[in-house]
Amino acid sequence: MRLLYFAWLRARIGQAEEDLALPADVHNVAGLLDWLSGRGPRYAEALRDLSVVRVAVNQDYVGRNHPVRDGDEVALFPPVTGG
Repeated sequence: MRLLYFAWLRARIGQAEEDLALPADVHNVAGLLDWLSGRGPRYAEALRDLSVVRVAVNQDYVGRNHPVRDGDEVALFPPVTGG
């Protein structure tokens, strides 16, 4: 799985992207975010308030119950505003 981090999430986590093997017990976005939060203090801080974290799987915005699997590209970013 390829994880991409944008804006302040990238700054807090300390990297723009990483490739990871999906843990066997992670089946959806909620489980992935939970697992990522436990990877260390940088992840915990970045993902502390999930109400301000948006997720796209394979370039489509998705909800927390959306399934994830090895080979997916998952992007995490703050809300995007236009104007």
